[in-house]
Amino acid sequence: MKFTLRQLESFVAVARQESVSRAAESLSLSQSAVSMSLNELEKQFDTRLFDRHGKRLQLNELGRQLLPRVQALLDQGRDVEALLQGEGEGGPLRLGATLTIGNYLAPLLLGEFMGGRPEESRGRVHLEVHNTATVIRQVANFELDFGLIEGVCQHPDLEVSPWIEDELAVFAAPDHALAGRQDATLEDLLAEPWILREPGSGTRQTLEGALGSRLPRLKVALELEHTEAIKRAVEAGLGIGCISRLALKEAFRRGSLAELPPPGLNLRRQFHFIIHRQKFRTRGIQHFLDLCRRAVDGIQRSDQIVLRRADGSVIDYR
Repeated sequence: MKFTLRQLESFVAVARQESVSRAAESLSLSQSAVSMSLNELEKQFDTRLFDRHGKRLQLNELGRQLLPRVQALLDQGRDVEALLQGEGEGGPLRLGATLTIGNYLAPLLLGEFMGGRPEESRGRVHLEVHNTATVIRQVANFELDFGLIEGVCQHPDLEVSPWIEDELAVFAAPDHALAGRQDATLEDLLAEPWILREPGSGTRQTLEGALGSRLPRLKVALELEHTEAIKRAVEAGLGIGCISRLALKEAFRRGSLAELPPPGLNLRRQFHFIIHRQKFRTRGIQHFLDLCRRAVDGIQRSDQIVLRRADGSVIDYR
């Protein structure tokens, strides 16, 4: 072969960063070393893989075709290296999750994945928590191995599989005028200021989809990126909120927040996991995906979720 793994690593890093200097930083190499590797790769095959726009490098058509194949080859190389080093599940696992999943479900799955031996898994699992749009972008760009998302994904390069069902809940402070009212109408709710997740989040997508033609009547007072911040703002009486029931169970039990029945709104949604269609699946990736699939047998109610293992035992989240 005329190319080296170092040249391929430099190519992928520059493709992701669109900059030689940032690529060098991500690889912990000098800028000249990365530039030389990339130049040698293009020179050896008498081709160009990037369009140059000043200091910015963008993949051309050949580069875009090459990227998933090179990434798969590097993943296989890391898998071989990890096996030689005695790491049974392969190389590091780079997982992306949206906020609700990352805070309430991913820890359960990671605990099961690590098998109760976190010291043996140090450095093998890297979890990033972002909104749906960001996780989709990172998985599509091979920055993450796969993602667990709350929102809708229609990216043509990604394989999307249904996972666990979830439901949003509308809520208010316990002393709110609508708290405890079973006769509250949707018009009553829409007359209130709302505190919501930011656009691009799966939670926001679900609520807006449920409102349909009534969406223009929604009064958004605050947009916050974290569910805990939304809960605190609602507790302070700044408005009403809408987030996953998973994030509200304890607050409902304590009585620090009150649920408001949303008349005529379907707030159920499906969690999905996503992976690039051309992603090489290491043993670690396949193990975690299998764990996610077994969780599809989970039983979810308003007060608990049970993830069922392959042997029939359960991980009980209360």
